[in-house]
Amino acid sequence: MMVKIIKRGKGKDDKIKPSGNEGAVSLSKSLKENEKLFKEIFEGDETIRYRCFETMDALKCMMIFTDGMVNSEIINENILTPVMNCKILSDTEALNAVDFLIEKVIASDDIRKETDIDEIVGNLLYGDTVLLVDGQDVGIIMNTKGWKTRSIVEPTAERTVKGPRDGFVESIIINTSLIRRRVRNPKLKFNFMELGKSTKTQISVCYIDGIANKQILEELLKRLKKIDIDGILASNYIEELIADSPLSIFKTTGYSERADVIVGKMLEGRIAILVDGTPVTITVPYIFMEYFQSYQDYYDNYYLASFNRIMRYMAFFLTTSISPIYLALVTYHPEMIPTPLLLSITSARQGIPFPTIVEALVLIFMFEILRESGTRLPEPVGSAVSIVGALVIGQAAVDARFVSAPITIIVAMTGITSFLVFSMNTAVIIIRFIFILLAGLLGLYGYIFGVIGLFINLMSMRSFGVPYMINLGSLNMQDIKDTIIRAPWWYMYYRPKIIGSSNPIRMPDAKPNKNS
Repeated sequence: MMVKIIKRGKGKDDKIKPSGNEGAVSLSKSLKENEKLFKEIFEGDETIRYRCFETMDALKCMMIFTDGMVNSEIINENILTPVMNCKILSDTEALNAVDFLIEKVIASDDIRKETDIDEIVGNLLYGDTVLLVDGQDVGIIMNTKGWKTRSIVEPTAERTVKGPRDGFVESIIINTSLIRRRVRNPKLKFNFMELGKSTKTQISVCYIDGIANKQILEELLKRLKKIDIDGILASNYIEELIADSPLSIFKTTGYSERADVIVGKMLEGRIAILVDGTPVTITVPYIFMEYFQSYQDYYDNYYLASFNRIMRYMAFFLTTSISPIYLALVTYHPEMIPTPLLLSITSARQGIPFPTIVEALVLIFMFEILRESGTRLPEPVGSAVSIVGALVIGQAAVDARFVSAPITIIVAMTGITSFLVFSMNTAVIIIRFIFILLAGLLGLYGYIFGVIGLFINLMSMRSFGVPYMINLGSLNMQDIKDTIIRAPWWYMYYRPKIIGSSNPIRMPDAKPNKNS
């Protein structure tokens, strides 16, 4: 696979060309031969436009561009009009025709010379315009990108009450500008490269030099360069190809559509990966506690943010454990249930033909069906289907004595609490089913074995060399300042260990304001 690391600029040397490109086809000095070559390359593609014209002194030129990918005003006003009105043959004394056009005629902020057909074709298909001059074996590539993009709006999946309302879009250049607006620092770096043999998708590795860990950056670039696939259509392709534990149910890479979230993570030492064509940006490394952190935590008062974060940890326990614990107690350990409650549960289960484990599995499965259908349907219809479906099916199942009322309440609590940790929805669903099966077979012993196995798995995981459960078991106050609770900003004067090890001090002399 050919991988190009691109430094953004205007000069022709701004790209580091891939090795193994010695046999590439080059342009000819004959304009007719070049036209024939491009028409062979793009045979059957009617979106490629060829505009032949002459200068005032009858020098033949040809402009090639992709319809729908360019800005017609830029082409007509900055390229076509000035070139047609110039005299090249009589004015080129010290310069050849191509250099004369670049330096004195064409008005473009991004223009360069190129002879490699592969480079020219790649830029042509990305919205640039190519100008060929008869008698010259060099093409002029000009930035004329003008395709339609979606407006910058707040991401629907990451809405906030306070804080910025702008989110990433499908254009990588717009996304880099959203980050640059927030970090006006020359140490903010963007390394561009292309992935995908067919799609040649442009991605950008973004980090803050001096804060990001160099070893993590080197490891990330190493994994990206190993990717050999025909196409990258979304950021999830890259997530799966660079993950530390690809078979794990837990993520080792984060993602967000919010520019403020990505910048906040980079200020802690993380590295972002922007992918052209998708608004979702990847961050690495990703650790377990990030599941329970929300961007809203940093815009709310730290007391409220800490309370909400503790609720998320409790919600993770409840959504994965309340069903298996209920199942284990009712099936194997009824003596542990208070007598009045046990009598109520026993009375509610009179006439139920199925064991408790079957009730739990069927109801949870039906809940997941309703949740998924609500997600796939249009928003107004999906909300109605989810709410009405849950009420109707749940009440009908209880009235028909298919399931008992207590298990319906338990499953409802399981489903509701799962929305508090929706970012780990995949892991929660699988853990819940495993715990229910273990509790149904071995009671509380099975549930405890499942919890032990889960902790062993989490403790053994790493994300780009960073322990997955870092800081959660620490007793150092500085280590837990942004884990289970969200400490005040004036107390968080160190960045996370290992992740921001290059520059660990965030606020050297931070103290609370006691003047009031």
